[in-house]
Amino acid sequence: MLTEIFITPFADMVAAPDFLMQVLWEGLVSGILYALIALGFVLIFRSSRIFNFAQGIMVVFAALTLVGLYAMGVPAWIAVGLTLVVMFILAVSIERIVLRPLVGQPDIILFMATIGITLFLIGLGEIIFGGENKVMITEELGIPTGDTVLEPWDGLLILQHLDITVVVVATLLVAALLAFLNYTQMGRAIRALGDDHQAALSVGISLQTVWVLVWFIAGIIALVTGIAWGARAGVSFALEVIAYKALPVLMLGGLESITGAIIGGLMIGILEKLFEIYWGQPLLGGNTETWFAFVLALVVLLFRPQGLFGERIIERV
Repeated sequence: MLTEIFITPFADMVAAPDFLMQVLWEGLVSGILYALIALGFVLIFRSSRIFNFAQGIMVVFAALTLVGLYAMGVPAWIAVGLTLVVMFILAVSIERIVLRPLVGQPDIILFMATIGITLFLIGLGEIIFGGENKVMITEELGIPTGDTVLEPWDGLLILQHLDITVVVVATLLVAALLAFLNYTQMGRAIRALGDDHQAALSVGISLQTVWVLVWFIAGIIALVTGIAWGARAGVSFALEVIAYKALPVLMLGGLESITGAIIGGLMIGILEKLFEIYWGQPLLGGNTETWFAFVLALVVLLFRPQGLFGERIIERV
């Protein structure tokens, strides 16, 4: 029995390395998308100490806005630009209407406010766009949809052009975000606000400006993620559930760590796919991807409550 559970899957990996590479590739693509969603959570939490429960619905709302604008006759790339304008207006509205009046309130109040934002966006999205599933405008955006077939180890490795595009665009987006945070004045202001909130405010950093900026950046990330997930699974409110797969990524990588969000997303994407294929389907009947990430994060939290890359909190009594 133990041999079947622990040894056989590794023997299968060695016997079919081309299939193993296929599984790793698919896990990598999923992990990159998880990491992108987690980055939106991390940026907002670092700058405001707000756990943004609305990040998942922002992914859905951005994708629905893009598809809805195109359905109204707006050319695809102009629709992308208008969607970014909508996400900026959303960021300004959230800061002015929701966050600014709640400055200084307990964290739980701000968290509940993001739940209210979530419910509002769900209702607004259903009123404007309806609740039915929609098709992402992949070809209209020039995103390739074919396959590239490689032949390693006398086998086949199928790389979908969509997945390759997702990997390239996500890598460029993360690189641009890191460059912005490290080499621009506003990026350093965001980092300073995350490192020492009171000290940053004392030197004149505008809390309102930073909040609008980070929510807008989170909106950009939500749009990119919505396009990618929408192209893979269609555009509907079900994407919100997929977006919450970022929660175990945050538990694994730490709420304040951009590096943790990236590495945690890749780890969960790859490990859940390996577990599903080599252990879940043969031994547990499959469908382990729905819970594996949460169990993995729980195990990590038992030994390191702040996550693998989070800062250890020491309270002096």
